[in-house]
Amino acid sequence: MRENKTGKYFKYAIGEILLVVIGILIALQINNWNERRIKGHAEIQFYKNTKQQLLDDVQNLTSQRSYNSKYMNEFNNAIKLIGDNDRSQKDSLGKIAMNITRYSDFDRQGNIYETTVNSGDIKLLRNVEIIDGLRRLEETYMYLNRMESIHFDAIMSMVPDLKQAMRFTTVEVENENMLYTYEFQNLFALSIKIMIEKEEIYDRALSEIDAIISLMENEIEQAK
Repeated sequence: MRENKTGKYFKYAIGEILLVVIGILIALQINNWNERRIKGHAEIQFYKNTKQQLLDDVQNLTSQRSYNSKYMNEFNNAIKLIGDNDRSQKDSLGKIAMNITRYSDFDRQGNIYETTVNSGDIKLLRNVEIIDGLRRLEETYMYLNRMESIHFDAIMSMVPDLKQAMRFTTVEVENENMLYTYEFQNLFALSIKIMIEKEEIYDRALSEIDAIISLMENEIEQAK
C-alpha cells in the first residue's frame, strides 16, 4: 500500500511540476508577445514620425532645387550675352552678375540616421532596407552640405571681381568692359558647374526619400 501511495504521490508531484513549467512557459510567451506588440507599435510610430520628417525635407529640397535651377538658367544666359558681346543687354547682365552671390542652401530637419542610432531606436527597425536607405540618405545629405560649402567659398572668391564691375547700392554697371570679359564669363561657368552637381544631389536625395517612404508605408499598411 505504501508503494502504491508513493507511486501516486510521485505522479502527482510530476504533474504539479509540469503544470508549473507550463504556467511559466505560457507566462513567458505572453510576456514575449506583449513585448513584441509594444516594440511593433513603437516601430510603426517611428515610421510615421520619420515619414513626416522626410516629407518636410522633400518640400525643402524641392524648393532649393528650383532656386538653384532658376539662377543656373540666368547664368547660362549671362554666358551667352558675354559670348555675343551684346552691350545692349548691359543692365540685364549687371543684374544677373549681382545674383552670382545667391545660392541654394538646404537646411534639413535633422540627422535622422545618426539620431536613430544614438537613441537606440534602430533596434526597433526590422526592415534592413529602411535602415540602409536612411544611412545612404544621411551620406547624400552630407555630400550636399559639402557642395554648398564649396559653392559659398567659390562665391566669396568672386566678390572682389564683382565689386570692381558693379555698384552694389544701385545695382549699376560701373566697369562695362570688365563685365564683358572671358574672366567674368568664367565666373558664371564655374558657378554653373557647381550648381549642376548640386542639382544631381538634390535629385538623388529626392529619389532616396521616395524609396524610403514607400518602404515605410508598406510596413505601416502591413501592421493594420
